[in-house]
Amino acid sequence: MSNKKVRNINRQLLSDNWYTLEKITFEYQREDGSWESQSREAYDRGNGAAILLYNKKNKTVILTRQFRMPTYINGNDSGMMIEVCAGLLDGDHPEDCIKRETEEETGYKLDKVEKVFESYMSPGSVTEILYFFIGSYEEKMKIGAGGGAEEETENIEVLELGFDKAVKMIQTGEIKDAKTIMLLQYAKMNGLFSNK
Repeated sequence: MSNKKVRNINRQLLSDNWYTLEKITFEYQREDGSWESQSREAYDRGNGAAILLYNKKNKTVILTRQFRMPTYINGNDSGMMIEVCAGLLDGDHPEDCIKRETEEETGYKLDKVEKVFESYMSPGSVTEILYFFIGSYEEKMKIGAGGGAEEETENIEVLELGFDKAVKMIQTGEIKDAKTIMLLQYAKMNGLFSNK
């Protein structure tokens, strides 16, 4: 950390029940040179990776559907979310993580993935960096049913959708997950399904 406008950082652990929640107090130097005290909370759940699986020939993508409690308590009547495959790194390299998560969640075994960008997903409160990938799939790469790791109680449904339909689902509100929207927009902007 090398920002000379930040000093006297103090961290107080508020919770480590699932991941860690800290209260961080610090001083920040204003434009006029004076220092002001600030306080923030930061939730650290580790970094993660997400992938858009695509089949250029069939113009399809693989997405997942699962219950997400935080959305359920904040207005999502069913709690179900349609998302790209994703998971926490748990100490792995992002590429290794996303290959493992793809196999667990969708049943597809990928040899090759391409990192396209990375992003802080909620920089005001969550420390997580998410690494975004794309990966081409074919039916012969399907080696299992998917559904998620048994011990993680994920209950994931695997969906194969036409790319154009998936993009329209953003507009209709059927897809509201940020990482999924970002990867579908990346595919659209970069002509992933064009014939060039």
